[in-house]
Order: sequence, then C-alpha cells, then structure tokens
Amino acid sequence: MALSAGPAAPVVGFDLDMTLVDSARGIGATMAALAEVAGEPRLADPALLGVLLRSTIEVELERLVGPERTPELLERYRDLYIAHGVPATTAMPGAAAALDAVRALGGRVLVVTAKFADNAHRCLAAAGLEADEVVGGLWGEEKAGALRAHGARLYVGDTVADVRAALAAGVTPVLVTSGPDDAATLRAAGAEVVLASLEELPPVLPELLAGAAALEG
Repeated sequence: MALSAGPAAPVVGFDLDMTLVDSARGIGATMAALAEVAGEPRLADPALLGVLLRSTIEVELERLVGPERTPELLERYRDLYIAHGVPATTAMPGAAAALDAVRALGGRVLVVTAKFADNAHRCLAAAGLEADEVVGGLWGEEKAGALRAHGARLYVGDTVADVRAALAAGVTPVLVTSGPDDAATLRAAGAEVVLASLEELPPVLPELLAGAAALEG
C-alpha cells in the first residue's frame, strides 16, 4: 500500500539489488536452479553473479544461451526467483532507517530497478521494506525517464550504471559501496557523494535534498 505525502513532497529514488536489499544469495540460488532446468551448466557459474549485479539477466542470458532461448529462460528465471530468490532476500544494513529518514522529511520513496516489478515488490516485502512507488524492468540510462517522471531529486544506487541513470535524469547520484563497485570506481563515473552504506544516509539526507532543490531552482 502506498503511503501518503503532500504534493510538494521530495522524492528519493533507490535502486533495489545490493542497495536496499541483499539479493546476491537469492540470485545465485535462482541461477543454479535455472541451470538445472535449462540444461545449461554455465548459468550456475559462481563468477556470473558479479556480472549480473552490474548487468541484467536479459543481457546475460542472451550472451550465454542466445536470443532464441532467452525469452523462455527469462520467464523461467522470473518464476524460479519466487521460490529461490525472494526467500533469500534480506534488507541491507541501514535500509529501513534510510527509508524512515526520507519519510521523516515528508518525502516519498521511489524504487527504480532492473528487476521484474512483481519480484521487486516481493523482495521488498521479504526484507520488511515498503516503497511508495516501484518501477521495474529498467537498467542504466533507461531509469532516467522514470526518475524524471516521478520527480526524484536524488537517486541512491550501488553501481556505475546507477550513476549513469542519475546523471541522465539530471538528479543527484548518491552511491553506496555495498554492491560490486568500489568508491574509486563510482567517483570516476561521476558520483560526488559516495557512502559506505545506507547507514550513513540519514544524517546527510537533509543537506543532500536541500542541495538538489537549490539546483532545481
């Protein structure tokens, strides 16, 4: 259920995987199950997990099994994720407090993720988190349209692709190093604000929102 806020409420966008939720174990378990049902052992390669956290399942399936099998296996992956991925999903440290901090300032929480929207909702619920709006199926610069449409002032993520999304949308990128990309990599991509985790977000959030509002003005 969406939470209410005033018409001028600031909107803070968040990525999902490895930003708000730790999905690594669930993605790995789902890929192992997919490899078995598809007869494709390459899909269970542990090294693939790091690639998936920086890319999308669609892109990597097409690369590994070809465009002909991708639609079928993508559908199987999404179904298998309900049984294998969602139960293994947990909140990242500081995630609940970060969302509370947004709402304490009268703001709204927007999640924009590459994950299939229905599974994104399931993962948030499994982690005990709630967003006011969830937009799924977008990656990298594709997220920019959703961020602009919902009036986001910040976008909080964990990868270079999230930096690109924020910059393409013209919003302030705020990055955490809880995902696959380190601070130096994120800064080199254009992130001026890099935090060790979401635990560091609440104290700096008012200043970040004020700075973003000033840029808009």
